[in-house]
Amino acid sequence: MSKNVTPYKDSDLSKKEQVAKMFDAISGNYDNLNRVISFGIDIKWRKKVLKIVAKSNPEIILDIATGTGDLAILMTQTNAKKIIGLDISAGMLEVGVKKIADKKLSNTIEMVLGDSENIPFDDNYFDAITVAFGVRNFETLEKGLKEILRVLKPNGVFVILETSVPDNTPYKQGYNFYSKNILPIIGKLFSKDDVAYGYLSESAAAFPYGEALNNILRKVGFIDVIALPQTFGVATIYSASKD
Repeated sequence: MSKNVTPYKDSDLSKKEQVAKMFDAISGNYDNLNRVISFGIDIKWRKKVLKIVAKSNPEIILDIATGTGDLAILMTQTNAKKIIGLDISAGMLEVGVKKIADKKLSNTIEMVLGDSENIPFDDNYFDAITVAFGVRNFETLEKGLKEILRVLKPNGVFVILETSVPDNTPYKQGYNFYSKNILPIIGKLFSKDDVAYGYLSESAAAFPYGEALNNILRKVGFIDVIALPQTFGVATIYSASKD
């Protein structure tokens, strides 16, 4: 199980509340900052998620921790009839709603305020569910994954895109230096929340990845679990299904 890393060390708020507060604070600069931090490679990773999801020809998709809606917008290329973007941060959703309206996709994409541990939809509702850079922010990882399993249809596809830590030299050392020293500095330059990108770095380092996360997915009931490392292992795409 992952170490419970929170954004604000001395806060009495729950992790869920702290994460919402943090993302509200950085929502205005989040998209541009993500491109800088990942050197734009995250766009390539999201397109790979799209390819996996599109193979299942889904009609209804749920994008959890949708943020400003980048992945939800990309999912319209599957020709799904309905896409729900779910996020705990009202600030991020506000940015996303505007982006979606500007692209004239409001009839296809609906943005919903909520969290992974209490998904406001019936059992076996979605053909496909995605989470990009969000599972490490779950307050209780297994509870969130069980909720995802609940609302996923049998034979549906669940795809996670998440940061991970390279195993091989010199990529591991380079990643550790960048995430601990460079990423927080970039974050402070762009964001009014000084702790945000320190938290994102720390939470990524503490979060289970590869076979460790595969095993947690299997434990809660997912099947056909596969991990696909990306770009020397700095991110991993996980694909799973449901009986």
